[in-house]
Amino acid sequence: MSTATARANANIAFIKYWGNTDNDLRLPVNSSISMNLDGLHAQTTVTWDDGLEADTFALNGKAHFGEALRRVSRHLDVLRQRLNIEARARVESSNNFPTGAGIASSAAAFAALTVAGVAAAGAALTERELTTIARLGSGSASRSVPTGFVEWHAGSTHDESFAESFAPPDYWDIVDVIAVVSQQHKQVGSSAGHHSALTSDLQAARVAGAEQRFETCRRTILERDFAAFADVVEHDSNLMHAVMMTSRPPLFYWLPPTLTIMEQVRQWRAEGLRVCYTLDAGPNVHCICVRDDAEQVSQRLHAISDVLDVRLARPGAGATIINI
Repeated sequence: MSTATARANANIAFIKYWGNTDNDLRLPVNSSISMNLDGLHAQTTVTWDDGLEADTFALNGKAHFGEALRRVSRHLDVLRQRLNIEARARVESSNNFPTGAGIASSAAAFAALTVAGVAAAGAALTERELTTIARLGSGSASRSVPTGFVEWHAGSTHDESFAESFAPPDYWDIVDVIAVVSQQHKQVGSSAGHHSALTSDLQAARVAGAEQRFETCRRTILERDFAAFADVVEHDSNLMHAVMMTSRPPLFYWLPPTLTIMEQVRQWRAEGLRVCYTLDAGPNVHCICVRDDAEQVSQRLHAISDVLDVRLARPGAGATIINI
């Protein structure tokens, strides 16, 4: 019996991942860019145990069965094959933020599961390979393995679709001020949404411009050009949600307060605050701003009646082993 515990941060995508060229391998239709979120993490303990007859999975102290367990077990099968082991595993995980509400809970969870599972087996894989394995559990999990500001290369094969850091967490002092308007688990998960993306008439147009937006976003981060960064980030987020809304069946993740916050953020920026919005597959709004403006943005979000909570996260580190 061998055990390891890993912690991985959630990430927020500035250039979005939505849709695959290969659903089994989770090969994305375009490359993406994200920032790890310090303090918003999943912590996962994996125990390989030859005495277990089947894998077990507990999240936040509650045993899970059905599809949640099957998804974890499928990922453990990938690890078993790669590491040449046969033992079943006991997986205990916890998140310190809402699960399934657009704060990349699966990204953090599968990054932590991958890193802990490999370490518990006594193996040592390169960071690049860890990102490719994490991707098989949840596409965006590949981006939670490296540190800081991360690019995920779309690639056309399993080995070519990997993530790597292009700037450390302290490179640019920006803050994600998250307006939580719902803590409910979304009815349609991201995996199902990736499958339906191609049913939207707008997906081809979104993908056609993705490479240019990727290069623009990467450059604006490296140049710390917030105005240009805000423009491309909001545009890319709007494009992804337009695809979601025009898929068949349509996916509407926004709630009324989501729209209110988006409108307010644009107004605040017109007034001089350096802030922009982006949303993942959920109703909660990530308000990205420079640190000097974060407190004012937070105060203004708290003043909106439908905002349940406000969470602040600076650029965070990659997945790490915290106990072995």
